[in-house]
Formats: sequence, structure tokens, C-alpha cells
Amino acid sequence: MTDKEVNQKTPSNKKSTDTRGEQMARDEEKARESRNPPQNPSEESLSLEEREAVAEHGNLTALTVYSVILREGEEELKRPVTSLWWSGVAAGIGISTSVLTQGIIRTHLGSDHPYLTLIESLGYSFGFVLVILCRLQLFTENTITVVLPVLAQTSRDRLYFTARLWAVVLTANLFGTFLTAAISVHGGVIPAEVLAAIMDISRHVSELTPTEAFLRAIPAGFFIAALVWMLPSAKGSEVWVIVMFTWLIAAGGFTHVIAGSNEIFSLVLNGEMRISTALIYHIGPVLVGNILGGTGLFAMLAHGQVHEEM
Repeated sequence: MTDKEVNQKTPSNKKSTDTRGEQMARDEEKARESRNPPQNPSEESLSLEEREAVAEHGNLTALTVYSVILREGEEELKRPVTSLWWSGVAAGIGISTSVLTQGIIRTHLGSDHPYLTLIESLGYSFGFVLVILCRLQLFTENTITVVLPVLAQTSRDRLYFTARLWAVVLTANLFGTFLTAAISVHGGVIPAEVLAAIMDISRHVSELTPTEAFLRAIPAGFFIAALVWMLPSAKGSEVWVIVMFTWLIAAGGFTHVIAGSNEIFSLVLNGEMRISTALIYHIGPVLVGNILGGTGLFAMLAHGQVHEEM
């Protein structure tokens, strides 16, 4: 092939390549246009890029949020028992950070500080931030996450896997909080003044009657379920959402079965309460209340608001 022939063919190849590239660009533009058509008359004057910006910053619909949590729940139900167990143990250990942080704040502010409860309750959020952002298995989150698949399509298998997950995660969470309480009380790793503050907090929790503990657990279960529901819409603000609602639980004097079990187990390991009393009169009523608030109230309402749209 002569140089002249090469020179004549090269522009033709370049033109062919440019044509294919332009066609691909047009196809991509059409695809983007079909994904983001104008939703109202005012959007017809917007460019494609502007409509995409509107869609990106728009709020997720209730059905979208429901679908996100439903998918998470279905994935959780399929996880092996071993994975659920160790994730649950880690969550029990991690949630105990809430009690530790509260004890540290009380130690430095003093028990007679006029705003102690409001400030101390911020410490309660630390454990929840750790557990939720680390994607660990916390029982009260599962009162809504794994319940939605059952409500969407009830079957014997889904009921079995939900019961299995609840049993494994709850036992693992309690094992983790018991282990952490044992290390705190007998391990010598916490300063004596901080441990004394933790024991004061724990004694205050133990003063609740079973009925009071049950009733105060219902709002806590509802708030945790609502928190789970909000997280898909809170991209970039997850920490603030977690802090707000877990602070509300602590400041309002509501009860959470996993975080509260660390306080109750501390009293058991310090010889101030029998394990049977802890389980029957304190942990048990709070467990039932959290389930009622998370599953009985919020999960049912969440399912009900999108049921006709599915």
C-alpha cells in the first residue's frame, strides 16, 4: 500500500470512529432522557442536567424506603447463624459503649450538675452510632428490618428464619453486654470513679417496676424502628439522625433492652441483683415493650402506608 493510499484511508477510518462515538453519545443522551422525563410543566424548561439534579436531591418516596429496608431484611434472613452470632456479640459489646460514655460524663460533671441528664444522655448515643454504622446485628433494629419480608409475603419458611434470627441475635447481644459488664465490674480496666458512676446509673434503671419498664420500652422500640426507616433518606447525615433519636430515648427515660441489659448485668455481677430477677423483672418486660413498639406499631404502620402501592 502506497503512502497516498494510507493517507486517503486514515481520514475515512477517523470519520467512521467519530460517527460511532457520536451515535453512542446520542443513545446515552436518549437513555438519560427516558430516565428523567419532565414530571411537571415547570420542569419542561429545565435542561437534562438540571432535571437530573432535581431527581438526585429529591426525597425518597415511602415505597422506595420500604423497598430498601425490605431488601436488607431479605438479605439478613439468609445470613448463616455463625455470622449472625458473632455480629450480635460484637453489637452487644459495642452498645455497652453507651453506658461507659454516660459514666464518664457523669464522673466529670458530678451527680449534682443541674443539666446532668440532658448532657449525659448524649453519651447514650455513642454505642448506637458505633453499632449502626458498623452494620452490626442489633436486636431492636431487626424488629422492623426482618419483619417487613414476613409482612410482604408470609410463609412458614420466612417465619422460621425470622424466629431463628431473633433468637440468635438477642442471645448474642445479651452475651456481649454480659461479657462487657463482667469486664467492667471485675476486670479492673475502668477507673473506680467511672465504675461508681456506672453503678449509680444502673441502680436508677433498676428502680423501675416491670410495668414501668414495659411501658417505657414501647416508645423506645418505636423510635429505633423509625430511625431505621429514616436512614436511607439521611445520606450524609446518618450520625445526626442516630444521635437525635437515641438521645431522646435516654433523655426521656425510655428503656432499651440491649443497652439496658448492660446496666442490669452490672448489678448482677456486683452482687446487688439475682440473675433470675434481672431476666424476669427487668430485661423481659423491656424486651416485650421494644418488640411491641418496633414491630407491633411502626412496622405495621410502615407496611400499611405502602400496601396499596405494591
